[in-house]
Amino acid sequence: MRSIVERYLEISGEVKLLILSELFLHTINAAFFLILLIYMDKMGYADHEAAGFISYRFLGVIVFALPLGLYIKGRKLRPLILLSGIAVPVFSILIIYAIQFHYNSLLHLSLFFWGVSFNLITVSSLPFILRNVNQETLSEAISLSYATGSLGTIIAGAIIFALSNFAPTVFDEKILLYIISAGGFFAFYFAMKMSRNENIPQITTRRTDLSDFDWMLIIKALIPTLIIATGAGLTIPFISLFFYKIHGLDYNRFSVIGSLSGIFVFIGAVAVPHVKRRWGYNYAITLSQSLAVLALVLLASTEWYNNWVFAMPLAVLFYVIRTPLMNMAAPMTSELVMNYVGHRNREIVSAMTTAIWSGSWFISSRIFKTLREMDFSYSNVFLITAALYACGVIWYHFLIQDHKKLQQKTESI
Repeated sequence: MRSIVERYLEISGEVKLLILSELFLHTINAAFFLILLIYMDKMGYADHEAAGFISYRFLGVIVFALPLGLYIKGRKLRPLILLSGIAVPVFSILIIYAIQFHYNSLLHLSLFFWGVSFNLITVSSLPFILRNVNQETLSEAISLSYATGSLGTIIAGAIIFALSNFAPTVFDEKILLYIISAGGFFAFYFAMKMSRNENIPQITTRRTDLSDFDWMLIIKALIPTLIIATGAGLTIPFISLFFYKIHGLDYNRFSVIGSLSGIFVFIGAVAVPHVKRRWGYNYAITLSQSLAVLALVLLASTEWYNNWVFAMPLAVLFYVIRTPLMNMAAPMTSELVMNYVGHRNREIVSAMTTAIWSGSWFISSRIFKTLREMDFSYSNVFLITAALYACGVIWYHFLIQDHKKLQQKTESI
């Protein structure tokens, strides 16, 4: 345990400041995940209406992700992190304001530019780490960066639960979202403390020269991301509605579940480098994701007997099991993909990964909207996700085998 902690402490100061900036922005994202849709429901937005609005958050990323990936090649990343640190909180506040007064045009625009702003740091973070971290602590830095999502969920859930129980008439969903959004400005503060001097790789071709990339390698590496992201977009953004509508869990109780799952996600994320070194990609990725698929199927099944007394506790149990198992694989799949595609493809792959996730979630949100308009049950939606996850896991298995072959070929030269 001590050796694991020591390796994290060895991460460079610049990367630690980036991770702190990520943490505050992910806390806003977590608060939106935990209670925004419940708040929209209470403000009179039906499921399909809320899904339609939320999809605009992902539309902005689709539009700008690929140009951003080309832009950052051979350029400083700190300015983009600074811009994200101030724009995300501003648009978060505008989103809450628009929902409060039903300014739907403002809500569309705010969600669109929120996605663009959040995209700035998600696209920049992995290339920044790869440029500025020692190779010995690369796995730890990537894992800690991913852990900011779970840490943000823990923090947001704790704030929501504590304040809503302390003074429930004062700290309702709207006020809590305003407070957490305002706290996001600390991301800008930590980004300002980052050094202006960055390690910037030299480029020998034009940034817009698409022939400079290994497209077959990139496509092969990103297919499982596309499959899993499409499935995730049908479920993850709307899981709070599932617990609210099917199992009667209001925002304050669901925030506790979110924090609890966040604790396990964080533990899993920081343990990832140790797991990878001991068992390798195959067991660490495919086994954890396979168990997560099983847990999701069991979670979906609780809708079938939701009137039974033990249905809600079982749903919570399966959710708390599924979330860390699926999330702990994310740092490993990112590291696998980055190693697989090689140095010259990393910036564009980072941007395309973000575009795929947001593009898939945009399409999936529209599909979810249509399915709910047709009274399609949550359980059937979740089972579609499970089937897509299973296909993605199988593809990752073959990708790992191909990566091993490429490594052996390189070592033999």
